[in-house]
Amino acid sequence: MKADRITIAALIGAALTMMAGLGQAQVTDGNAPLSAIGWLSDSVALPVPSINSAVLPPDPSEPETASGAAVAQVTMSLLEAPVLDSVGLLSNATTGFSRDLWGQSRPDDLARRITSMPLHLYPAMQDLLNTLLLTELNPPKGARTGDDRLFMARVDRLLAIGALDQAEALLKRAGNTNANVFRRGFDTALLLGVEDRFCEVLKNSPDLSPTFPARVFCLARSGDWEAAVLTLETGRALGYISDFEDALLARFLDPDLFEGEPPLRRPPDLTPLNYRMFEAIGEHIPTGNLPLAFAQADLRANIGWKARAEAGERLARVGAATPNQLLGLYTERRPAASGGIWDRMQTVRRFEQSLNSGNEAALSASLKALWPQIEDAALEVPFARLFGERLMSPPPKDPQARTVALSLGLLSSSSEEFAASWPTQPDDQKETLLTSIALGDTEGASAYDATSRAVIEGLNATEVPTRLKSMMDSDRMGEAILRAITLYESGSHGNLDEIADALAFFRHIGLERVARQAALEVLILERRG
Repeated sequence: MKADRITIAALIGAALTMMAGLGQAQVTDGNAPLSAIGWLSDSVALPVPSINSAVLPPDPSEPETASGAAVAQVTMSLLEAPVLDSVGLLSNATTGFSRDLWGQSRPDDLARRITSMPLHLYPAMQDLLNTLLLTELNPPKGARTGDDRLFMARVDRLLAIGALDQAEALLKRAGNTNANVFRRGFDTALLLGVEDRFCEVLKNSPDLSPTFPARVFCLARSGDWEAAVLTLETGRALGYISDFEDALLARFLDPDLFEGEPPLRRPPDLTPLNYRMFEAIGEHIPTGNLPLAFAQADLRANIGWKARAEAGERLARVGAATPNQLLGLYTERRPAASGGIWDRMQTVRRFEQSLNSGNEAALSASLKALWPQIEDAALEVPFARLFGERLMSPPPKDPQARTVALSLGLLSSSSEEFAASWPTQPDDQKETLLTSIALGDTEGASAYDATSRAVIEGLNATEVPTRLKSMMDSDRMGEAILRAITLYESGSHGNLDEIADALAFFRHIGLERVARQAALEVLILERRG
């Protein structure tokens, strides 16, 4: 037997070490922080967090605003490992945020606000939140040594919307010594198809205490099939592999033995590790009804075109796939069927051709056909960012096509330039207001409905709303931004005073472009009003 082969004694010794860790991990389920997402693979035994490390539910008696700005106790320690809350991808010089943006906020309050955000935000809010999550910021002043709640909430939000590349980059900067970090990094790598590095880390880091399924998977990936089989038998004998895991791992190690047998029933809580093993035994699972992170697995080249395009749509809706990625999937080949996504592909193809042709009649017809297709799929902003800038004046003569062109232009990244070049029709109140918002000139603007009235009120406000001012005054600016995002989203359901407060706040703190784009989106998209 090879010198580096895992022996039975070593396996049993590792198993006994793991037993304590596994038992501890089971105890934590009832007190799991809200940031813990249910589909993570059980790849390593997690340490037991203290009661104080959980993200606590809000106290119903706690007021929304603070009554004072008392300085929390600050704990100091040697920086032998990365301070997770300070890990980021964007410098504060790039984003414009102060490094002390979190200020006096409590980590559990910030984590709760991040993880309780709706999954689908308006694009301007999604972009703002992602920028906040990725910026290098100092930890909250009240954070304790080793407190990773805020970092995990940031990563989990990115995972929840399928932004795996950004999550992977954050996790890579955080290192692999923390079990919670490794667990998320391992699953991210599984879905991206780059898990070999993490298997190597498991092999060389006994402190991470890998669970039996993860150990079997990694041994098999490295080609050590005998050790993988021995590990499976050991885990089975010790009772640390469930019947389902036993059946799946056995098929994964030797699928030929089960040829002709009915396929395994998919578990309700499918993990990335199980997903990849199902795939390895020839039972690919469609990701359409799985959490968004799984959609990234369908972007790989070995997946069929339709499945890749549908995954691209799901991810583009939340900003986890770029508009160019989506367009590349749409135009990869000519649609061979009709209905659903095939019709969208064909419509986008015809629109792009008419845009390049310079034929006004063809462009007008394709614009009118395009908008219902992308509106039904909630993909207006990705396609606006692709084509909006090219629709600058002269506008189409057809009134309906003109409205679509204006909407796409104002939802693009060049909304101000587009509005400056657009010959507004004075008798069209909505068109006049939309271009005024894009230009930042809403004084004296006229409303045409209740939502536009709230938008004007917010953009013209001269003071910070009371419910957000107290957070600013108590050095909780970052938390106030999170609260404003929530207010905007809630306001889109009909609480229009919350839209006004959010827009007023964004303008006051210097997020002028965010305020304008948010105002344009709520008026143009009208998704939830």
